[in-house]
Formats: sequence, C-alpha cells, structure tokens
Amino acid sequence: MNILGIDPGLQTTGFGVVHWANGKLHYVASGTITTTHLPRTDLTARIGVLFEGICEVCQRYQPQTAAIEIVFVNVNPQSTLLLGQARGACLAALAHQPLPVAEYTALQMKKAVAGHGKAAKAQVQEMVKRLLKLPSLPGADAADALALAITHAHASRGMALMSQAGMGRAKASGMLRGGRGG
Repeated sequence: MNILGIDPGLQTTGFGVVHWANGKLHYVASGTITTTHLPRTDLTARIGVLFEGICEVCQRYQPQTAAIEIVFVNVNPQSTLLLGQARGACLAALAHQPLPVAEYTALQMKKAVAGHGKAAKAQVQEMVKRLLKLPSLPGADAADALALAITHAHASRGMALMSQAGMGRAKASGMLRGGRGG
C-alpha cells in the first residue's frame, strides 16, 4: 500500500510517499509544492497550484490512502486562516481522487517518529532518514510529510490488529479526535 503524507503550507506544502507492505516501510518519493513564484496577494492562484500539485502527486504515485497534518491556531489569526485554506486545497484534491484521509497532529506525528512530541525539525528529519534508510536528510517540509505517512502506516497497522483481535471496527477519525484537544 502506498501512503501519501502531506504537510500543508500556503508557500510550501511538503509531500511524501511511502510503501507499506508486510510491516516494512520503503521510500517512494518526496518533495514540495511551492507557490512562492506567485504574488502573495493572489490567493486563488496559490490555492489552485496546491490543488493541482496534490492531484499530480496522486496520479503519479497512486497512493491508496493519505495522512495530513491537523492545523492548530497560531499566534497570528491571519496566518492560521491562510494555512487552513492551504490545507483545504490539499483536502479537496484528496477528495477529488478520492482517497481516504487520516489526520494527525504535529505532536502525534513527532511522538510516533521521534519518540516524543516536542522533537525539533532536525530530529524529525534524522529519524525519517533512518527509518526509510535515505542517503541524506530530506528537506524539512518533505520530512514532515514522510513522517505523517510513517505515522499513518503504524497507526493503520495498530487499527488492523485491534480489528483482528475482535475489538470492533477501529476508525481513524474516532481514534484521532481525542488528539485535537477538544
């Protein structure tokens, strides 16, 4: 199964694709979709680039599922709104495919990959490099996206094991809702 991870951002959106089979992870691809070549005031064009970029990644790498970071309120409300719109463009592209989508907080992703929720960007990059046996560190946005895909691979395995053990049908959305703090 190919899993697409997305770290949404209005200027730079990271993506990462991992292949999960027989309990093992394999790197497929990663990179960024940028809108920095467009005027900051042209929000419509920037949202369009993100939508088209995620659609292109899905067509190229054929993921069966996706994981995206949950956005929290930042200090600057305007930045939070813009980030939410970028995330919305990514979600719309995933719905357009259509792909099932799991959501994870940055804390959940960092804990799953680096062992603690307060891991620095450099620690996440290093752990992604090690887990996927990459020759060098991925960029920060691509590393976060790969870490989200890795997190989902591990979470989906846990949900499958719970289901096999007769604990009912596990749902990603129900499991993750508690991590949102509300």
